Amino acid sequence: MADIRGFLKHSRQTPTRRPVPVRLLDWNEVYEDFDQTDLKDQASRCMDCGIPFCNSGCPLGNIIPDWNDLVYKDRWKEAIDRLHATNNFPEFTGRLCPAPCEGACVLGINQDPVAIKQVEVTIIDHAFEMDWVTPVIPSVLSGKSVAVVGSGPAGLAAAQQLTRAGHSVVVFERADRIGGLLRYGIPEFKMEKRHIDRRIEQMELEGTEFRTGIEVGVDITGDDLQEQFDAVVLAGGATQWRDLPIEGRELNGIYQAMEYLPWANRAQQGDMSVDEVPISASGKKVVIIGGGDTGADCLGTAHRQGAISVHQFEIMERPPEERSGGNPWPTFPMTFKTTSAHEEGGERIYSVNTEKFVGDGQGNLRALAAHEVEFKDGRFEKVADSDFELEADAVFLAMGFTGPEKGALLTQLGVDLDERSNVARDSDFSTNADGVWVCGDMGRGQSLIVWAIAEGRSCAASVDAFLTGSTALMSPVTPSDRPLH
Repeated sequence: MADIRGFLKHSRQTPTRRPVPVRLLDWNEVYEDFDQTDLKDQASRCMDCGIPFCNSGCPLGNIIPDWNDLVYKDRWKEAIDRLHATNNFPEFTGRLCPAPCEGACVLGINQDPVAIKQVEVTIIDHAFEMDWVTPVIPSVLSGKSVAVVGSGPAGLAAAQQLTRAGHSVVVFERADRIGGLLRYGIPEFKMEKRHIDRRIEQMELEGTEFRTGIEVGVDITGDDLQEQFDAVVLAGGATQWRDLPIEGRELNGIYQAMEYLPWANRAQQGDMSVDEVPISASGKKVVIIGGGDTGADCLGTAHRQGAISVHQFEIMERPPEERSGGNPWPTFPMTFKTTSAHEEGGERIYSVNTEKFVGDGQGNLRALAAHEVEFKDGRFEKVADSDFELEADAVFLAMGFTGPEKGALLTQLGVDLDERSNVARDSDFSTNADGVWVCGDMGRGQSLIVWAIAEGRSCAASVDAFLTGSTALMSPVTPSDRPLH
């Protein structure tokens, strides 16, 4: 244990966000640097519990008390080794994961939990600064080949594990750059893309091959993959977005979040200037439908593009400030949260349903007609006399995803789907198609980045065992595992 009185001496502290007027002038990450002395104080709050619920709260099984102790003792090299033992990409999870580990922290029963996520991201950032993140080259090559379809966190985790196990791995990505939703769905202010680039460089040096601009099922068929590779891993994500097919949906000015967000990222990658993006909130009255993380991404992007106003609709009621009786520790706390984007402005409206989109008579969006709702007997019911109209020039639909796209690839491979329209798999992530496995959101459904990486690692272990008869790779989860919420 780092400091037996640390949790009594220090309260929870996290980095300060840059002032709103300053950070809205750029697209850089929103947090200021965090002093290492303060970080050691936070690590010292870890109680090294006899039963560390943080470990089970994390799908990756991160050995959190160990690296808290190592950080406190300034043993940073050992800390990154311990962190990398369970997590391929802590620079991603440390920035993007909602930290179910913190929700399960024992200290969180009666205090604010340990700042686990901040310790994690500082360990990996320090490791990169010290050039400790180097290629892990396999000592023996297996002579087996694996195709990984999709380069999001699940696909990258599976690819890195399989490459390190000695297999020849090719990652196929239909976009022009590697990263999947990490690249084009996550705004720059949440994670600068340099973090992806340096990880890809490491993976290439390890031997992973990346092929971009190839849509599997179109540019190369599923049959071709099965003929050319000894195993195929499907990691294409749950990219079939949920639509809102109500009156006026055909009007100009209504977009899916993933039709909107990638353009801002492309501008930051240098593909075009900020003023050249084809879908922008600049000078517009914006409404975002959906109150989750994707909606917040749209919100922060709209602020930086210069929206006149932004309203965010959520059909659910406003979450409570504290855990409810039905949401006890160590389940993930379903409480009210203020992201950096919400801090920057905009108005959140809860318990509201959009009834129709209203046009201007020339095919363009003019307003939304909506009403309040309340949840009764398992359904949303309209609140009498609660109708209202809100002017809007642009609407971004951020209502989640319904599973993988049902394109040519799934048909060509002949994989079965489960009752939730995801690719069905058994206990070792294999599908009904010979030599084909699936991991991440494509098989699990829309979920957290930490689950994607965990499934990628576990899937890789199953593929490795199939190819060689045994495996030394870690398998943190099974398809039947469910989060604690």
